[in-house]
Amino acid sequence: KEEFTTIKSKVENFHIAGGSGTRFKGGPQDVVQDSKYLEREKHQLKAYFKQIASQIKYADAIVIFGPAEANEKFRKELQLHYKNISAKVKGLVRVDSMTKNQIKALVRDFFKVTANQRF
Repeated sequence: KEEFTTIKSKVENFHIAGGSGTRFKGGPQDVVQDSKYLEREKHQLKAYFKQIASQIKYADAIVIFGPAEANEKFRKELQLHYKNISAKVKGLVRVDSMTKNQIKALVRDFFKVTANQRF
């Protein structure tokens, strides 16, 4: 049976804007400290990954797909803290935003499921 569950991320997207500067080389500039933002993001990702792990713990096989580094971070989190789930991961695919039909096609292709079979 095909089923979609959406787990909303509460991870904040932040774009650090540089501080003020001057047109003179070597003039005073504000330094933006991004370590607190990175630490906050790390904790938010950990909580998000925990939510996902609780939803997929009974899956027989898992393929992780997503943008940029998020999927790799999730796989590492599974390897460190959810070893039983990590053992079910069959692959990692980098993709950008996708429609539900594109997601279905990706999963079917990955697991070699025909259109007549359902997972």
